Amino acid sequence: MSHGQANQKQTIIGIKQAVKALRKGRVREVILAADADGRLIGDVLSLAEQNGIPVRYEGTRKDLGRAYGIDVGASVIAITE
Repeated sequence: MSHGQANQKQTIIGIKQAVKALRKGRVREVILAADADGRLIGDVLSLAEQNGIPVRYEGTRKDLGRAYGIDVGASVIAITE
């Protein structure tokens, strides 16, 4: 899925928000920055695995933030429908 396709769906940016959405069963895909701190994204990875949600790594935190329209880096993007 390209960034353009993802932007047409609802995106949730950030670890805390992604964890909340994963717990509610709203997430269809998780995109992680390749340079995300593993200690911080552990809950995201665990919840995604438990719920069979695909996870992929793409770019750096800075790249993800820029691609999804924010001025700071983003470790996690959760795609919902």
